[in-house]
Amino acid sequence: MELWYTEKQTKHHGITTKIKRTLHSEVTPFQTLDVVETHQFGNLLVLDGMVMTTDKDEFVYHEMISHVALHTHPNPKQVLIVGGGDGGVVREVLKHPSVERVVLAEIDGRVIEASKEYFPAIASGLSDSRVDIQVVDGIRHIEENPDTYDVVLIDSTEPVGPAIGLFQKPFYQKVSEALKSDGIMVAQTESPWFNRDLIRQVFADISSTFPITRLYTASIPTYPSGLWSFTIGSKQYDPLEVKETQFVKLETKYYQPSMHKSLFQLPVFVQELTEGKE
Repeated sequence: MELWYTEKQTKHHGITTKIKRTLHSEVTPFQTLDVVETHQFGNLLVLDGMVMTTDKDEFVYHEMISHVALHTHPNPKQVLIVGGGDGGVVREVLKHPSVERVVLAEIDGRVIEASKEYFPAIASGLSDSRVDIQVVDGIRHIEENPDTYDVVLIDSTEPVGPAIGLFQKPFYQKVSEALKSDGIMVAQTESPWFNRDLIRQVFADISSTFPITRLYTASIPTYPSGLWSFTIGSKQYDPLEVKETQFVKLETKYYQPSMHKSLFQLPVFVQELTEGKE
């Protein structure tokens, strides 16, 4: 008998992949957490029925949410990751030699523990001495730590459940307050195909909070539609004006410095979302 996992990404569209077995399943205080082993993508982490990460394509998301901001800021030392309990963003941030401290603010500690067990390559950076793991509400942590961080990376789930507040203007204002005077934030902002209203609103909200706001995209096969967006808000530094001397030589599989500025050359229909057009 064949076993298949299907995520219904909208009411009319889904993604399906053949699985070998279920490795783990539990209901945490915050969500349903499942790990399945697939034929195509290796182990796959599912939260509340939504794909979070897989062994095979995780590097795209984790590299892209991290390295754009960390190369844009000339000297990132203090970095906050909101969410991201799988540890992938932590792993990428630690590749930058200027980084002295990484705070991981993850509301669900079970995600961290499951990732250590079933995704050791993704979670490999969690044991680094520079990493401060805090099982806390990321929104509260930001409110309690003003003028603290050089870079804040918002590695949230989809805007449902406890993550809803991470897609709202008051949160971005608090992020701005938690950043130093030249700080930068990046948020994952969903699919330009399926979340047009959300992207349009989030871009407007971040634009009203930060003087420099830009959107960029990446190709992630297991995420809805395969085309994914990220929105960067910066108090001072423009990602389009990064000097060549700022780029650090990194071991990556997707991101590279030569593509940095081209990431912001958007398809017309995505560019129009940043302009508030329907």
